[in-house]
Amino acid sequence: PSRGRCRMNYAIIAAGGTGRRMGGARPKQFLELGGEPIIVHTLRRFDACEMIDAIVVAAPSEDVAALLELAGRAGIRKLERVVPGGAERQESVARALSAIRPESAGVVAVHDAVRPFVTSAEIADVVAAATRTGAAILAVPSSDTIKIVDGSVVVRTIERGTVMLAQTPQAFQFEVLRRAHARAAAEGWTVTDDASLVEQDCGTVTVVPGTPRNIKITHPDDLALAELMYEEEFGRSHARGRAREPRARSRRQRGVL
Repeated sequence: PSRGRCRMNYAIIAAGGTGRRMGGARPKQFLELGGEPIIVHTLRRFDACEMIDAIVVAAPSEDVAALLELAGRAGIRKLERVVPGGAERQESVARALSAIRPESAGVVAVHDAVRPFVTSAEIADVVAAATRTGAAILAVPSSDTIKIVDGSVVVRTIERGTVMLAQTPQAFQFEVLRRAHARAAAEGWTVTDDASLVEQDCGTVTVVPGTPRNIKITHPDDLALAELMYEEEFGRSHARGRAREPRARSRRQRGVL
């Protein structure tokens, strides 16, 4: 653990997706951004964060060896293990969680492999919040009006001021997340994020303000946007090379574009 902490903070990178929505043959986390796989950019963000001591990745079983090689070439220092992922994200995170030593674990930050623009400050903020409260997520306010529908019919409209769009990382004290996943397995819960498991396990989840730049690359349009963001952040000279430290952005550039 880093100085001042008696337990280790872990990052779990959920990289078990097959990329069906992206429409290509390669899993989306291995598509290139600025000349390198998206997941390499994501790993670098956590490798550089002082609040993270070790990284565990859940990846498709056939890609475990390739990912270890990629991480080695990229100089990722904190990668501790790559475990075979499950059929769904929830199972992948559970497998990664089981690879962490309970006696040494402090906070676990779960992150989507295809969110490569998260910052060290955002990671640190959500880990610090989870250390204090037990569970915390990054989230941004919704700029759209949210409708609850039944088929093609609107049932009701949700007050936009009460709606936040969840991002990752989502951070939890180890035992909080372990207990929620154990209960989910026992009772057959299926959810789309780890915070939902903790909520169902009667836990309280704190919201930490995120930014619109922390996009999830899921569809082809997202990848096109990510390429533009990469050029804005690192400069055109690095658009096909290794990622460097982000250059300073103007006030206009601090949004998505």
